[in-house]
Amino acid sequence: MKHRTTNCPSCGGPVEFNTASSLVTICDFCQTAVGRADKKIEDYGKVADVGETNSGLKLGLTGRYRDNSFFISGRVRYQHPAGGVWDEWYLALPGNRWGWLTEAQGKFYLMFQRHLSHSVEVPDFDAVQVESTVMLGSSSFWVREKGTAVAAAAEGEIPWRFQPGGEHRFVDLTGTSGQFATLEYGPETKAYVGDEILLADLGLELEPAAVDSGSIPVAALQLNCPKCAGPLVLRAPDDSERIVCPNCTSLLNVDDGSLSLFQTLKTKKVVPVIPIGTTGTLNGTSYTVIGFMERFAKYAGNTYPWTEYLLHNQELGFRWLVCNQGHWAFVEPTNYQGSVGLHSVVHQGKRFRIYDRGTAYVRYVLGEFYWRVSVGETARTADYIAPPQMLSFERSKTGQSEESNVSLATYVSPEEIQEAFSLTNVPRGWGIGPIQPKPKIDLRFYGCWIATIAFLVVMHVAFRTSASNTGSDPWLMFYGMLFVSLPPAGVLFYLHYFERQRWRDSDYNPYASDD
Repeated sequence: MKHRTTNCPSCGGPVEFNTASSLVTICDFCQTAVGRADKKIEDYGKVADVGETNSGLKLGLTGRYRDNSFFISGRVRYQHPAGGVWDEWYLALPGNRWGWLTEAQGKFYLMFQRHLSHSVEVPDFDAVQVESTVMLGSSSFWVREKGTAVAAAAEGEIPWRFQPGGEHRFVDLTGTSGQFATLEYGPETKAYVGDEILLADLGLELEPAAVDSGSIPVAALQLNCPKCAGPLVLRAPDDSERIVCPNCTSLLNVDDGSLSLFQTLKTKKVVPVIPIGTTGTLNGTSYTVIGFMERFAKYAGNTYPWTEYLLHNQELGFRWLVCNQGHWAFVEPTNYQGSVGLHSVVHQGKRFRIYDRGTAYVRYVLGEFYWRVSVGETARTADYIAPPQMLSFERSKTGQSEESNVSLATYVSPEEIQEAFSLTNVPRGWGIGPIQPKPKIDLRFYGCWIATIAFLVVMHVAFRTSASNTGSDPWLMFYGMLFVSLPPAGVLFYLHYFERQRWRDSDYNPYASDD
């Protein structure tokens, strides 16, 4: 393949375009974004160095996806309004085709441009509403996020006219079948559709140092707090945006390995049940606890607190463990498409009933996080339950970005937590948790009860028809049946009581009218 060469309009150094359809490349000598119009070379300005990532992705790597070979030709790093960043890698495929590999929050999404016909009406950016539905042809998508990011840095060859510091208006969508899509608004609105993938799906030959060996699940970076000089450890340096000093509780920004003081927390020190840095295995996957957060909600003058543990896995990204009054749940992101604001919703074939709505406040943080969390940060929430699971919606707004994150929580017993993280004396739950499974009553219990009743009836009839007996005492029969019916009646009463207690603190208590 012939390479297109020119000279950088900024420093005069040689510049190559290795891909015929690339529009911009970054000069290796002065980091200037050089735009190509074949006969006119434009200088779009200098860009910041993007640095390396723990994923092992880099320019020049080759791989295969669905029988198509490709190589990584370029990358752009975007700055999110909430303070986080994500990388967009560009995969050059045969026939001047491109793939967009997004690396965000430890996850990877591979998308390809979908050319929309004139009959497809894409809504204007200002008209798009988070948690609404958008049609792309015959496919329906749910609006997860709408925002304006900044193109902060770049390297390699890029298939669009990248400009440093340029605004990037986007809408992120999820589909019912797990698809992921992005609408990019500019002079021309473009749609990109694809799926969440694992790097293993791409057949990339990553360097051994970038592969998780199993003994050290995440890379760590040693730093010092700029306020107290105490030691800090970043366990997810590529994705972390905030870290809390465990020595002086200062909340710090993370900027490319350097730390700047953001604020000092004035709250009491909270000791997590699972220490920061602990590694454990849940559902067959190894996770490291990298962050801890205490949140609360207010209702009718009362405060309801709970704690959340941020888990990190090198391949899967982030998950959460939530503890509410000693009741634990494993939380993972999920795709949802449907209405919000109803008294019940259907997800994955299961009906969830509304449990509560409100505002969640951040009260205390420890460790590191993939966004710039701050004490007092709020999010509007809606929780729907179908024990042992909860479907949660969290809607937040930061600057020019508004997003709705949907997660699915599954109940985990304290014994499972204790075993997973090699802990002792994990506190047991008190009261009945919102998604605590209902006690299971063995069918043999009811079988024995029915058999006993049948036996009493048979004996009563036998005595009445016996030639040597003029009949049995009917009161004796009554008391006998009453006695053997007490245990199952008690069980049924307890199950009813269990459900009433589950909904006791709910904003939508279905038993409230019975009180």
